Amino acid sequence: MPIPPAGTPQATPPPGPPSGPPTPPIPLAELLAREELGLRRIAGPADADLLWVHTSEMADPYPYLLGGELLLSAGVLLTDPDHYVGRLVEAGAAALGFGVRPVHETVPAALIEACDRYGLPLLEVPPETPFTAIARAVWRLMAEARHRELRRVTRAQQALATAAARPDPVPAVLHQLATQLGGRAVLLTARGEEVHAAGRTPTEKVHAAGRAPTEGPSEAGRARTKEPSAVGRARTGEPSAAGRARTGEPSAAGRHPAPRTAAALTRLARVVARGRPGSPTSATDTHGDTHLAAYALGGGEGLVLALATRRREPGDHTVAGIAVVLLSLLAAPHQGADAAGRSAALVRMLLGASPAEVAPLLGATGPWTVIHARRTNGAPADALTAGALGASLGTALVDAGRGDGEPVRVLLPGAPGTDPDPPSAEPGTGTGSRTATSLEPTRVTPQPGTGTASHTATDPEPVRTSTGSGTGTGTGHAPDRVTPQPGWTLGASAPTPVTALDSADHLAARALAHAQATRAPLTTDAPASGLAALVPPEQAAAHARALLAPLTTPLADTLRCWLSLHGNWDRTAVALAVHRNTVRQRIGRCGELLAMDLDDMDARAELWFALRQG
Repeated sequence: MPIPPAGTPQATPPPGPPSGPPTPPIPLAELLAREELGLRRIAGPADADLLWVHTSEMADPYPYLLGGELLLSAGVLLTDPDHYVGRLVEAGAAALGFGVRPVHETVPAALIEACDRYGLPLLEVPPETPFTAIARAVWRLMAEARHRELRRVTRAQQALATAAARPDPVPAVLHQLATQLGGRAVLLTARGEEVHAAGRTPTEKVHAAGRAPTEGPSEAGRARTKEPSAVGRARTGEPSAAGRARTGEPSAAGRHPAPRTAAALTRLARVVARGRPGSPTSATDTHGDTHLAAYALGGGEGLVLALATRRREPGDHTVAGIAVVLLSLLAAPHQGADAAGRSAALVRMLLGASPAEVAPLLGATGPWTVIHARRTNGAPADALTAGALGASLGTALVDAGRGDGEPVRVLLPGAPGTDPDPPSAEPGTGTGSRTATSLEPTRVTPQPGTGTASHTATDPEPVRTSTGSGTGTGTGHAPDRVTPQPGWTLGASAPTPVTALDSADHLAARALAHAQATRAPLTTDAPASGLAALVPPEQAAAHARALLAPLTTPLADTLRCWLSLHGNWDRTAVALAVHRNTVRQRIGRCGELLAMDLDDMDARAELWFALRQG
């Protein structure tokens, strides 16, 4: 390659952006702290970061620099220090290491003045220190930094994955991300509306406002831009000064309140949420001394992850990328039935098609399971939380409800070739009966001061509901794909033909009511044969309403739980998280209101039958 003459540097076009640096940047101070090298800073600032180390004796090394280098030279062809330093700054060099002897006995004064004027750190390299030793020290420091970064990213990945498995996965991931980055994480819609947020917005000192965002999928490409101001910025991932529109210079003592940072973050998020062809998938900006970043989530929902942090450290972009993947999976529709199929099914239903006709469009040809769900802590479920529950169960067919106490309803399509459990008749026809049971043995532990209970699968005795005949117990089996979900109470129907979804919905509602009353994490209401099938459902429901009319909801729930536990006072008290005397008082009150002797087996059987209808 011909060497360009020193007099025509402007004609040399800057090279295209190279691949990213293999390691995190190294603070210049760490290299200077290596006493065995004997390096001494004699000009320029002390806060530079190093991405590379390179040796060159060319009069103009500009075309061969990537930006961020510690350039080592003995000044063999140094004739114009001012021009030489200016070209290094244009190339984005981080620092200059000048070796004394045999070419120069001391560092030229003109070179020291030029480095001070351009703001380029200048290091004096003693004669006994080979340039190779400096390069080896830099690479060793980079390897150590890389190891620290990998350990940090690994810990963050584990923490984010754990958060994604919690009952509130989206808020939990955002909270963990804000903790890992030491800032604020916000999930925004394409219109800039806040969906979830975690962490605190930094209050930043304002040095310069109104910077235009820098767009792009990563920061590595920006770290090596050939801008004069790249020194110091290239090593931290901060956007270069090129293209920034300055609207003012407030005093350094001024501060932006958090709302201004939030507004800037929202504007940045809209850059990646425009949805036009060629839109960037990420963008970064600075607002005062606060670093902003926005990442478009996958899945086509228009959601954006926005971040505001006080500082930007090695590994932050990788940690954010892990969160983007997790949030995309949690927030995006399940891929079992694509959007086109769901849209076609909706159109056909609105135009009068039957469920049996549209079911194949939703990716199911086998039986269906209806699931009703409520949060164990009683909190309402938003669309993202309900969607995450559906993703855990393996379906995108989720109704989050209207938020006024309605349960989350989930449709779980069956696999092709599977059949419902063969009942004696279709559910809800009056010719079959139901059994309900929790799928796992549960022990119920009251939470102090909350009035709720938690569940652990350690008690050897499962919660079980006896059949309406009163002659034995039944253990209906929930579908294999329905498993207890942390933080949720579930009621599931048995696998049901698509023509009987209305009945399955009713059964799932009753299963959920039973699960809540018995504090079981999952209950299934499955068709089965039994004496209850001999009574038409309408008559059974009317009888239950008349018999249980005197009872309030808390009394009915207590009675249901007490009967399901065979009249055991202590276990009922634990299940309801109340004192055993409270249970005795409530059961006594039930007997008074119903004018029935609850120690009588016939009375218990009749009440249990009635409670099973509600």
